[in-house]
Order: sequence, then structure tokens, then C-alpha cells
Amino acid sequence: MSAMRVDAKVVMLGKESVGKTSLVERYVHNRFLVGPYQNTIGAAFVAKPIQVADKVITLGIWDTAGSERYEAMSRIYYRGARAAVVCYDLTDSSSFQRARFWVKELQNCEEHCKIYLCGTKSDLIQGDRSLRQIDYHDTQDFAEEIGAQHFETSSKTGRNVGESQTPADTHELFQKVAEDYNNAAFQNMTAEETGLNLGHKKDSYFYSCCNGN
Repeated sequence: MSAMRVDAKVVMLGKESVGKTSLVERYVHNRFLVGPYQNTIGAAFVAKPIQVADKVITLGIWDTAGSERYEAMSRIYYRGARAAVVCYDLTDSSSFQRARFWVKELQNCEEHCKIYLCGTKSDLIQGDRSLRQIDYHDTQDFAEEIGAQHFETSSKTGRNVGESQTPADTHELFQKVAEDYNNAAFQNMTAEETGLNLGHKKDSYFYSCCNGN
């Protein structure tokens, strides 16, 4: 089988248990798995084509480990990324501080990487507003300060992820990443340029590197 071309390398960053893997599961497989995930060790890789206007853009997504002990390893995976989804949990204020850390890392080390700030688990705060620990306006101000797109998502319902269960919801994270790529918001990058060797299927696939998921 021929290698799958990856147009844009995308890295998922954020504190452990913020829901990065759930976001990828929802986007790629349009599903939400109930129960705890096994923590990612190193990173997991997934590639999926997405339609943008008259083109098909393939996003190559690295879902990195959130634990601080794998911090050095995460740096390996975000090298050369042209988009970074920096995640925080809307019900965990410490996760937003960790998101700020990753933003600073990217600004210092990957200046050409476009940042997307992503609040997760919005379904929890819709059910109980008292669970929200991070003010929307504060986060939006931070996103404007760093020139990032800002999304509040739910992997459970699909809200704003990219495979939404609500067709009227067009403010979708991964769709926006692909559209920005198509509009030359960041430079084109192929699998060969990023050093990836991708054998494979015509549709999406999951590859785990040092990972039990």
C-alpha cells in the first residue's frame, strides 16, 4: 500500500487527563468511550483526511502524554508542528496554568506553529455551572493576546470538535485547523518532510508510540 501523505502536522498538548485522547477519538471515530483511558505514554499518532472546499487535507495528529515526567519527550513530538491544540479542562484551574506553560514553550521553540486554545469537558459545566473554574472571558483575552483561536469543546457530545452531533454547530476545532492550513496560515508539510513513515489505509488509522491506547 502507498504511504499516506500528511499535509499538516498537528500536536495535542496539555495536562494529564484534560481529555486530549477523547478529543482525538471523537474527531477520528466520532465516538466517546465511557470509563477511564489508559494514560498515554510518549505519544499516539493518528492521520485523517478532511474536506476543505474542493480539497482534501490530511491532518497528522500527535496525541502527547500529559504527565510532567514525559515533558522532554513531548518536545520531540511538537518539533516541526504547524499547529498545536493546547488543551485545558474547564473544571480544573491548574490545567489552564499548564496550558500557559505549553504556549510559552511553543512561542520559544516553534515560532511558526499556529496555536489553538481548547477548553475541554464543556458538557460538565453545562450540566452544573458551578463546576466551571476558568472564566471564559479571561481565556478569550489570553487567546487574543497570543493570537490563538479559542474553542470550548465536549468530546462527549461532539460540540466544537469536528465530528459534531449538532449539524448547526460550525465552530469546529479540527475543521478550523484544516481551513487555516488550506488558506496558507502555515507552510505546507508532508510526511517525508517531518520524517514520518506512514504506511497505510485510505481512511484514518491509529498508531501508538510507547503507548497502551
